[in-house]
Amino acid sequence: MVPGHCTLYRRIFTRTPPLSPSGYNFKAQQTSQVWKANMATPARTQPPWKEPKSSQPAKLKVWNSLTRSKNEFVPIDSEGKVVKWYSCGPTVYDDAHLGHARNYVTIDILRRVLSGYFGYNLRFVQNITDVDDKIILRGRQQYLLADFKTKNPTVTDDLINTTIKAFDAYVKKNLSLLSADVNIGTFNQESAEKYANVIQGKSEDGVGPAGDKEAKIKMHLRTAGTAATALLAPSKSTPEDVEVFYAGAEDVLLPYLDSLYGTSIDASDHTVFTRLTQKYEERFNEDMRNLNVLDPNVVTRVTEYGDQIVTFVQKIVDNGFAYSTSDGSVYFDIEAFEKVPGNHYARLEPWNRGDKGLQADGEGALSQQKTSEKRSDADFALWKSSKPGEPAWKSPWGPGRPGWHIECSVMASDVLGEQMDIHSGGIDLCFPHHDNELAQSEAHWSQKEGGHQWVNYFLHMGHLSISGSKMSKSLKNFTTIREALARGDWNARSLRIIFLLGGWHDGIEITDDMRKGGSSWESYVTNFFYKVRDLEVHPNISSTGTEDEKVQKAFETAKEKVHNALADSFDTPSAMRAISGLITDYNSADKAGLSDSVSFDVARYITRIVRIFGLDGSADPYDGGIGWAGIDIPSVAKEFVYAVSRERDEVRQHAIAGDLSGTVLEDILAQHKPAQKQEASAVPYAEVLSSFQENLRGLAEKQAPAKDFLDLCDQLRDTHLWNLGIYLEDRDNAPAMVRPVDAELQAARDQKEAIARQKAEAKIKREREEAGKKAKLAEQAKINPLEMFKTEEFSAWDAEGLPTKDKDGQDVAKGKTKKLKKEWEKQKKLYDEHAKSSVS
Repeated sequence: MVPGHCTLYRRIFTRTPPLSPSGYNFKAQQTSQVWKANMATPARTQPPWKEPKSSQPAKLKVWNSLTRSKNEFVPIDSEGKVVKWYSCGPTVYDDAHLGHARNYVTIDILRRVLSGYFGYNLRFVQNITDVDDKIILRGRQQYLLADFKTKNPTVTDDLINTTIKAFDAYVKKNLSLLSADVNIGTFNQESAEKYANVIQGKSEDGVGPAGDKEAKIKMHLRTAGTAATALLAPSKSTPEDVEVFYAGAEDVLLPYLDSLYGTSIDASDHTVFTRLTQKYEERFNEDMRNLNVLDPNVVTRVTEYGDQIVTFVQKIVDNGFAYSTSDGSVYFDIEAFEKVPGNHYARLEPWNRGDKGLQADGEGALSQQKTSEKRSDADFALWKSSKPGEPAWKSPWGPGRPGWHIECSVMASDVLGEQMDIHSGGIDLCFPHHDNELAQSEAHWSQKEGGHQWVNYFLHMGHLSISGSKMSKSLKNFTTIREALARGDWNARSLRIIFLLGGWHDGIEITDDMRKGGSSWESYVTNFFYKVRDLEVHPNISSTGTEDEKVQKAFETAKEKVHNALADSFDTPSAMRAISGLITDYNSADKAGLSDSVSFDVARYITRIVRIFGLDGSADPYDGGIGWAGIDIPSVAKEFVYAVSRERDEVRQHAIAGDLSGTVLEDILAQHKPAQKQEASAVPYAEVLSSFQENLRGLAEKQAPAKDFLDLCDQLRDTHLWNLGIYLEDRDNAPAMVRPVDAELQAARDQKEAIARQKAEAKIKREREEAGKKAKLAEQAKINPLEMFKTEEFSAWDAEGLPTKDKDGQDVAKGKTKKLKKEWEKQKKLYDEHAKSSVS
């Protein structure tokens, strides 16, 4: 990206006419338009929020956080075509996790629906936060740690002593229940006792459920525990051992080194911080593209807006809504702002305006020092004086840096003007971030009269949770996007389906049931596409058309449901249900009475909707295609695979009928003769065809029974083509359907093979047990009944070897004698049979 005032992606977006809920004219003529960087400033509207009016009935209503209700969506643009949208982007100091995926993928879905379904031209702006308290801390800490590692390349006593001090400082600051004299040797036992409730998943006091506080405690316990382990038995022999030590001790060393040397950083050297942000911005963009998230039209970065931010803040001061302090900071004056009629603070979450914890989070970790010059604790920083070790820009108030909230106000206003249609972000940004943005932006644009409406619609995405806890970088309870994709936990489609099945404004918790639901929906649609695409190869030329009206009626009903759902604040769960319901209605129809043209119409519509949702990469929703990526076999394979599938169908048919003669077989094989030469990628498929034909001729020469021909057909399906990633799905009274081996098929085969293995193992186990019993019985049969009771338990026996006296010389009781007699008779029978078998 080219640095400068702002960065404009030269990306062409396609606009299509809105889809009418009744007409559904999908033969849309596409019009391409390259967005311009500057747009005319729109007219103002007056707060409190007023629903924009239109001469036409609104086709869409959206849940608006600003009004906490659904409002008709009417763009500021006088022609109702252009939509100006600012979305809060990432703070780039670490890899993006699945919580970020929830936010940005969901925003991408809404963006695609607005443009691809409702036909609006979007000017979509997203920022990169590349300077804030987290970035300053992380960048500075990483710089200091790298320098520390250079100076301490081996595990020495000095390194260990320094790390122990870092461990002690970390524990003292973050784990207050532990005793003052806790050390690396006593940490595990004491922490297990003092934080037993938290470790067991309860609240710290053991009364209520665990929350973010307990998640932070768990993180601190893990960090300290890992450091203690590294310190208790540090290995010193190889460079790899040193890296292992640092990996365990790093998280306690980072804040400790910063506390010692953070203020010594040359703040004028911004590369200390941008080295970190540039790396993670690039990785963020890679992650988003891997999740099929569209690039923004415009990307802005805070570090490129220093002068504009100063100018913006100065105007707020000039308007009487901010004040500077002696240390060179500038604070927003909430009281002065609300004295002007029409101005309101904390409009998104007024119930949180007194929450000191949220206020502190909004100010940042480096701004916790209370200044006596603040007129109110709730007043927030527009401009922060830079302390030693922090980056700085010039300003009328002295060297400083932007407050977190002001960056978005300035960048959005610079690109979109004094008013925008949509502002979006995660639900946790409502207060204080977006509430502060609103106040300071309205203070900037309203002059003295007040009452300026900066944003018409605020859209906030719900959280993604794991085990009831919000994903968070600070809590370190996250799975990164690239980890999840690399492990195969998710792919771009499966993750997006999960988000589509949940409301965009609602929280989502990943569960096994949710995974199964998403996988089931994807498989259901995929199998539908397989069936319709097969009609292109095996058309239903004898259709009676008797089912057409029934399916057409279900089709029209489904289209209306999808439209109503999307118009009802992007209700994608209902739209997804309508799509699967349409497929159910299609599947229940008698295909002999259904025209192919109706099947194709239904499939093209479903393809169009899933592509609008972003479920098929960059595929054009309006190209008339059917299906999505993954349902087709390789192009180079088609000639050979469809030929061998046809030959297999005919061979099976004649083998089952019992009339597969040599002449019939040659007639079947003569219909396709592969060329002598193929491109390299086609050779494996050509070899399958030629090998199948040769094996058929070999069986014919031997006049093999029909069973052998059918077995060969099964081998082709289950082994030869399967190993090439292709499956032939046999169907009653229809040709086999050619399809790729997908995850569902592979899972079914794996399960079948696992069951077969279990049965085989169980059989072997039974056989071994039976063999053991037989061997034991054979050994038992060798015992002479005259000797079997000659043990220390008895002292006298009769002529047959039956006991008469116990070991103490007492007569054996009658009941016991009777029992012993039965055992003796059983053994005598075994012994006699063994003797006979030995003689024979």
